[in-house]
Amino acid sequence: MRHKNNQAVGQRASVTGCREMPVATATFGEVQQHSVAGHPRWLRISHWILAASVFTLAVSGVVILMAHPRLYWGAVGNDLTPALFELPIGRNYKHGGWAAPLTFFTGANQVVSAARTYDIFNQNGWARSLHFLAAWFLVVTAIIYLGAGLIGGRLLRNLVPRFHELSPRLLWQDVVAHLRLPMPRATGGPPYGVLQKLSYFGVVFLALPLMVVTGLTMAPAVTAAYPVLLDVFGGSQSARTIHFFAFAALVLFLVVHVAMVVLTGFKHQMRVMILGD
Repeated sequence: MRHKNNQAVGQRASVTGCREMPVATATFGEVQQHSVAGHPRWLRISHWILAASVFTLAVSGVVILMAHPRLYWGAVGNDLTPALFELPIGRNYKHGGWAAPLTFFTGANQVVSAARTYDIFNQNGWARSLHFLAAWFLVVTAIIYLGAGLIGGRLLRNLVPRFHELSPRLLWQDVVAHLRLPMPRATGGPPYGVLQKLSYFGVVFLALPLMVVTGLTMAPAVTAAYPVLLDVFGGSQSARTIHFFAFAALVLFLVVHVAMVVLTGFKHQMRVMILGD
């Protein structure tokens, strides 16, 4: 009986030790095996609202971009000004269908107009309204998520990498562990490896805030009240280009995130994120 009690104490000490294990000294497999299963209710609810918001923003954003698949840098940009680059989406891409330009008057600031000779895709009014609505769902939910996470200490404890975790040796070990198949089954939840921390930190504290602020900079009503936003990003067209690249980074994260969920136990991880156990 005494032996069993000692063994049980040893097991509890082992579990406690695993929870306190420095993530930086653990491989990806060790982190997965010693993760504490489950997420609090506020995190699960906010996760799915944010997921639905980002999906809606992605679909509506692509439709908006199809109407004018050209990105610029600076304060202005239109079909008659050089583009930074064009995106091959929709029939508005490199159409070449312009009538002869008409110059209203000559001079240094001459006004030039040209008429299209083709039927453009411009049915994006519903996409703009839906994009704006989904953005508010994202912003409000993100504020609640950040507030709850910061007050409880969860974000700083689980998503912010420590300085000693960023050594090249530990980063390389984590990269190699992620490339080794089959991947260990995840129990769901923290602690996270250094690559997970870096990716989550980049999304929560960099990509999403940048998308929100650049999106507001594209709104004339907002910049009329806060013109400093135009100075920060160098113009509304520069903000639009930065907005696109932040969106592309977020989509890349989502693709990798979903792939990792599938490779490390899709059914169990979905259950953990929905039911919490």
